[in-house]
Amino acid sequence: MDWSILGWIALIIAAVGFLVACIAVAIVLFSVKKNLDYVAETLDGMDGQIQGITRESTDLLHKSNRLVEDVQGKVEKLNSVVDAVQGVGYSVQNLNTSVDRVTNSITTNISENEEQIAQVVQWSNVVMEIADKWQQRQQRSGAVKGRY
Repeated sequence: MDWSILGWIALIIAAVGFLVACIAVAIVLFSVKKNLDYVAETLDGMDGQIQGITRESTDLLHKSNRLVEDVQGKVEKLNSVVDAVQGVGYSVQNLNTSVDRVTNSITTNISENEEQIAQVVQWSNVVMEIADKWQQRQQRSGAVKGRY
């Protein structure tokens, strides 16, 4: 056999091997391209979803800020009401203190002047009895004068 034929056979085998290798690489590259296209479509879909989520998050943040402002305003109004109620509480406490002082003063004065009060009550009873008797006499004397 001739060496040149063997060279040509080797060259043909190498060419076929190179062709098979190229076809295999092309198949792998087409498969990778298909996967990359799928990944690109998925990323495009995710991009739209992320933009929607971002929009909704921004709207939610604005609503939360408005809600916080509203709550802060109501808390400030409620603070003024609490301050007013606290003032009323202080006023009632002062009134109770004043009533206690007056009651204690009256009790002390009554205790100190108990004898004098008892005498006044006795004298007033005597005066009322005298007045009643005087009226009865006047009525009797008026009745007697009316008969004659």
